[in-house]
Amino acid sequence: MTTLNVLAPLQGWCAPLEEAPDPVFADRLLGPGVAIDPVEGVLYAPCEGEIISVAATKHAIAIRAENGAELLLHVGIDTVALAGEGFEVLVSSGRRVHAGEPLLRFDLDAVARRAKSLLTPIVLTNGEQFSITRANTDRLLRVGEELMQLTRVASSERVSKATADEARETFRMPLEHGLHARPAAVIAAFAKTVSADIKLAAHGRSANARSAVGLMSLGVRHADELTVIVSGAQAQRIASELKERIFQMPRPAEVDPAEARSSGASVAPSNALPTSAQKARSAKATDGGERLRGVIASRGLAVGRAATLQAPEIQVEEMGRGVAHESAELERARAEVRERLEHLARHSQSTAREVIAAHLEFLDDWEVVAAARRAISKGKSAAFAWRAAIRESADALRALGDARMVERIDDLLDLETQVLSALKGEAPVTLRELPEGSVLIAEDLKPSQFVALDTSKLAGLCMAAGGPTSHVAILAAAMGVPALVALGSRVLGIEDGTPLILDAEQGWLTMAPDQAAWSAAEQAVSARQQRKQIERAAALTDCRSADGVRVEVFANLGSLTEAQVAVAHGAEGCGLLRTEFLFLDRDSPPGEDEQWRQYQAIAEALPNRPLVIRTLDVGGDKPIPYLPLPPEENPALGLRGVRTSLWRPDLLKAQLRAIVRVQPIGQCRVLLPMITDPAELRAVRRILEEVRRELDVQEDIELGVMVETPACALMAERIARDVSFLSIGTNDLTQYTLAMDRGHSELAHRMDGLHPSVLRLIAMTVRGAQEHSRLVAVCGGLASDPQAVPVLLGLGVRELSVVPTSVPQLKSLIRTLSIDRCRALASEALQLDSAEGVRALVKDFSLTLSRVAS
Repeated sequence: MTTLNVLAPLQGWCAPLEEAPDPVFADRLLGPGVAIDPVEGVLYAPCEGEIISVAATKHAIAIRAENGAELLLHVGIDTVALAGEGFEVLVSSGRRVHAGEPLLRFDLDAVARRAKSLLTPIVLTNGEQFSITRANTDRLLRVGEELMQLTRVASSERVSKATADEARETFRMPLEHGLHARPAAVIAAFAKTVSADIKLAAHGRSANARSAVGLMSLGVRHADELTVIVSGAQAQRIASELKERIFQMPRPAEVDPAEARSSGASVAPSNALPTSAQKARSAKATDGGERLRGVIASRGLAVGRAATLQAPEIQVEEMGRGVAHESAELERARAEVRERLEHLARHSQSTAREVIAAHLEFLDDWEVVAAARRAISKGKSAAFAWRAAIRESADALRALGDARMVERIDDLLDLETQVLSALKGEAPVTLRELPEGSVLIAEDLKPSQFVALDTSKLAGLCMAAGGPTSHVAILAAAMGVPALVALGSRVLGIEDGTPLILDAEQGWLTMAPDQAAWSAAEQAVSARQQRKQIERAAALTDCRSADGVRVEVFANLGSLTEAQVAVAHGAEGCGLLRTEFLFLDRDSPPGEDEQWRQYQAIAEALPNRPLVIRTLDVGGDKPIPYLPLPPEENPALGLRGVRTSLWRPDLLKAQLRAIVRVQPIGQCRVLLPMITDPAELRAVRRILEEVRRELDVQEDIELGVMVETPACALMAERIARDVSFLSIGTNDLTQYTLAMDRGHSELAHRMDGLHPSVLRLIAMTVRGAQEHSRLVAVCGGLASDPQAVPVLLGLGVRELSVVPTSVPQLKSLIRTLSIDRCRALASEALQLDSAEGVRALVKDFSLTLSRVAS
């Protein structure tokens, strides 16, 4: 037997062995393994086998499985000092036992009071002969559930095992805002999917990659040096993959603290009120009211009446009612919060989902949970232990002195409140019913509270503390709610019902303005809303240029929710459905039926509109765990896009079958990523034709290609013969044309799709497509850039696929443009030698249009 499924010998939380508060176990001096924090006092046999030894002090038992694997089951840490007190052994050396047979009993509370920790290591002591290929860590296990899988190591592998088990990748942090909550959560989630040990090191310190809180406590900022250290099987591949994931993380449109400072507003840490100097930032306004200066968190203008929120701190008892009881209560409360957050995530839009995903990662952060369990083992209540663990992590972040990291304390304190509420059997602290047109005032607001708000009644948000890059600020911006933060303690003294003008363009909150100022502000807000409403209403009709040329504006989508948002904003179809959402964060690929159900639901959300579905685009910068690609020194130039699909034609065929099955037939179009030559196209078409025959589909299925490489642009005329349409992915096209990694921090400012070389390739693509009367769309980031739109239309692009909420604005813009003027603009842009020159040219073009229009 080459593999062995080891079963959980205890009921409790399973954690990485590194969590053990003893270097003998944590550093794997006895061998690799896992650890369980038990909630009841019986140890069971994890497999069929023979008892090798029983410790004289009764606290540890060794067992040899039938395939030769030897396991040490060591109840607690430093329990040898108990001299057997509290333990009752039920077996003896040499005895054969069955899986699930009781081996010993122990007094959980008595051992917890006297031992350093109850955490129980399960260690593979002959790791030179076996390896752990799977471990179910970071979850609550019941007795008899799979704990880990062991596989015998071939003799030829044992020789090289010691020399091929560590890899390092050192680089500069590319993310503009450093290693903050969401990237830390993504890294931690990835680390939990692999069996190797991963650490990140910076500033002379290191943190386990499984702990998002630990990663944030490193204080890594943009351009800081960061080292990924991986130990274990396939260390180099895992290290390279994690580095790539970091470089390819999205850069959300968040407020830059430097930008906030340049506007004259200071950035205050989110968990502390502003300094006395900041508190004094008030002035008597000319409109009769008093003004407070704040930091802009979400731009906009609002008028409304004050509605204050004051949430008292939850009181907790220090001492618990026994280790078993408190441990079980903590797991119950965390499970309840986890279920609530997952429900919120399923019913939230993309930005809120990202925030909630980070909270879910913090909820299961092994450092935080381990700290709470250690406190419980010393007799503390679950509530006291959880609060202490959260506050310890918050103090570590506060000590960094980094405003952005300090703002993450909001998220930790939010989770503290949610778990404490669950422990008390109460609903989480919620906001009272808001009157219409409320400007909500709070010392600070937790993300979960904001997500639960009825934003239709919320005119604006004012916080005494907080920062412009907190998760609440990000959520407010995503939902279009004007918000000011760091207003100081004086804002908390505003009485409910006080009239307020919230100017989140200039950074002022005006209290009790006179009637003239109030009326003027109301008119300004009304004018803004009317303009947006006009754009939204106009977006529901077909889009034509000022001289009558039809231009379709589609939306890029990644979920059913986004499809519904796109239709509401006037999208005329989906120009790019990213199907990776179905394939990521799972242990196996989705089946044909699962894919078909998702595609069908999105198609129904887009009635009478085209749905362009891009086939799976993974590999290189978008790896997935169950698709182990060959090691590559430069993944961006390796198995990517359609190359990966042709490498695994079984996955491609299942996806094509799911697409072809969508009703009505013909609504869905197939889009192939990363095409470089006609041979790849022909290979996919053969599979598509085979699928049509198998499903007895007579109608043609439109097939298009992504133009993402210079090779595809140069071959556009030839490729256009065999396709129905071409769609330009400007992000990758720019990267490959300029030979600049779009994730490179030093080059990011030069990665501009309006570079003349990129524009020339777009022009070449359009000319080649026109030879065969094929439509050319742009679905990359350039399509959502208002400055780029006149140039793209001038080059001959007649379909744009953009961020769903951008559809009304772009349609409004297109209706002001003459195609003839755009052609002249594009022709001039092609003669320039820099993206900066092109942008300056477009700026002059727009100013001229504005003068003509006025």
